[in-house]
Amino acid sequence: MRSIIAKKPLSQTRGFSMIEILVTVVVLSIGLLGLAGMQLTGLKYNHSAYLRSQATLLASDIIDRMRANRKMARQGNYDIAIDAEAGGTSCTAITANCSPADLAAADLAEWKQQLQDLLPAGDGSISRTINGSEIRFTVTIQWDDTRGELPPTQLPVETVL
Repeated sequence: MRSIIAKKPLSQTRGFSMIEILVTVVVLSIGLLGLAGMQLTGLKYNHSAYLRSQATLLASDIIDRMRANRKMARQGNYDIAIDAEAGGTSCTAITANCSPADLAAADLAEWKQQLQDLLPAGDGSISRTINGSEIRFTVTIQWDDTRGELPPTQLPVETVL
């Protein structure tokens, strides 16, 4: 019996497998580049989330310090602007001869230092809004999350003491 399918001569089929391999390599390369791009994007967003978590913890830290020294906070001893230097003292909460005003200055100096240490271009501000007997505080944390490409990121947190 003769085969119905005509066989091509060997000289006409050479190189066909090589073309298949080259196409496969190109498709695989494009897929791997896409996967690497997704990995880089994921790392970027993961780092942004880490910085936002640090900013949230630092805002909670200064709010807790203000609650512990409520009288000085309500009088404005914790008010500070972004880019303002905090003049600290060697006072801590356990120092024997530490006035509440000295403690507020030490808290601000330590908080500003933590902002600079834990966040890229980290800084912060605290402002008061008085409405009758209610005093509302706005703690704003600022940092550079874009490596200088965009304006700094800010996280405002409001509380009432």
